[in-house]
Amino acid sequence: MSAYLLAIDQGTTNSRAIIFNQQGQAVSQHELPLQPSFPNPGWVEQNANDMFHHSLACCTRAIQQLNISPSAILGIGLSNQRETTIIWDKKTGEPIYPAIVWQDRRTSEFCKRLSTPRTVIDIQQKTGLIIDPYFSASKIIWLLDHVAGARQKAERGELLFGTVDTFLIWKFTQGKSHVTDASNASRTLLFNLHTQTWDQDILSQLNIPASLLPTVLDNAADFGKTAAHFLGASIPIAGVAGDQQAATIGQACFQPGMIKATYGTGGFILLNTGHEITHSNRLVSTIAYRLKQQVTFGIEGSIFSAGATIKWLRDTLQLIHSTSELAAMAASIPNTAGVYLVPAFTGLGAPYWDPEARGAILGLTRNSDRKHIVRAGMESVCYQTRDLIETMTRKHTDAIKILRVDGGMAVNDWLLQFLADMLDIEVQRPVCIETSALGAAYLAGLQTGIYQSLEEIAQLWKVEKSFIPNMKNTIRADYYAGWKNAVHKVLT
Repeated sequence: MSAYLLAIDQGTTNSRAIIFNQQGQAVSQHELPLQPSFPNPGWVEQNANDMFHHSLACCTRAIQQLNISPSAILGIGLSNQRETTIIWDKKTGEPIYPAIVWQDRRTSEFCKRLSTPRTVIDIQQKTGLIIDPYFSASKIIWLLDHVAGARQKAERGELLFGTVDTFLIWKFTQGKSHVTDASNASRTLLFNLHTQTWDQDILSQLNIPASLLPTVLDNAADFGKTAAHFLGASIPIAGVAGDQQAATIGQACFQPGMIKATYGTGGFILLNTGHEITHSNRLVSTIAYRLKQQVTFGIEGSIFSAGATIKWLRDTLQLIHSTSELAAMAASIPNTAGVYLVPAFTGLGAPYWDPEARGAILGLTRNSDRKHIVRAGMESVCYQTRDLIETMTRKHTDAIKILRVDGGMAVNDWLLQFLADMLDIEVQRPVCIETSALGAAYLAGLQTGIYQSLEEIAQLWKVEKSFIPNMKNTIRADYYAGWKNAVHKVLT
């Protein structure tokens, strides 16, 4: 009987389930959209229960489509949007408030007050992160202080915190497992990279009860089993990673110096730095993956708005009807005629870290039309990627020669060619661009014995298309100088 791995990929805009065979090929999948809400400027929320119900429905449908027995699935891997924060009642399982999404900026003022020079250095040295609303800690504090009775319940041990992975596992195991993995833990601002434990001093300083927090496991581990009635069998949850770390594994970036970029709602560039922590003032140090208690670290930069920019152009401004129009529209004009779109809808992430910055379209003239604005939106993804990679290469002296890309935007050949031109390096797109789900499946395969090593997994990675830079240096420099000037005008 054939054996399969089921990946749950719970992202910012959709929930997806993909079934992979042992060769890492997707053989069945189903997805459902997940709608965020924006109750105030800079606030982003989601319904946590919808995340679970949609994930369950996607798994059920993927199994039905393949027409297999659920017992043929040897393990489940889980990939999730990171930093998104959920607190729920330990007895009822009901969230006390909607999930506060990673993009949410409501805690900006709190983070400013917390950011004394000594605190900034202390927290960055311990966690690898900067004090910013992006990470989970300030979201936890907001929930405890703004939901009636929450802090008192937390201090009595009646509430549980989790990032999305933890909440889904808790629901799938019917409350038997309150766990997370090291990569998701490393995005909370509460996890000490050196000791690989929750940092008691930070918890005390921020007045966060330790009883809220889940147990931290390796990325390939025993996270519990699904209750049998959910999927028709009790299936081990055997691999878990935050979506960007899962994509790093799916892209087989297992050697120091290898780098991947994922373009979904946001854009995320992660560079493998090996077994040593590399600190950077403008980027974050993070856990790339932890296997058998051996940690591989990375440095990462985050673009808050990548696919979200295109969605805004399509749904809000209605400048395009479908993303399938993008490549032809961009190619129909020689350039943007000086138009730049800075998509700081919820502030700017690395390397600027300006939560108060707001978006702008600059350089408009009477000759500007929708094609210039749409192309400028696409180009902004590439410029922001260069911002991050230049910051990385200043710290990590080895030159980056190849960038592996994935995510929904990676299907766009025009975008990837402009990216290669702007970075002046080769860009590679793999056969499977759903690398977050694939990486989660690989982790489950390691835990269940389908794969014996990372080297075996690396052999499964295949390039589908390479993009080689062919832009003149003078043009590249002019385009990028215009971008830097545009960003300067929105920074606060």
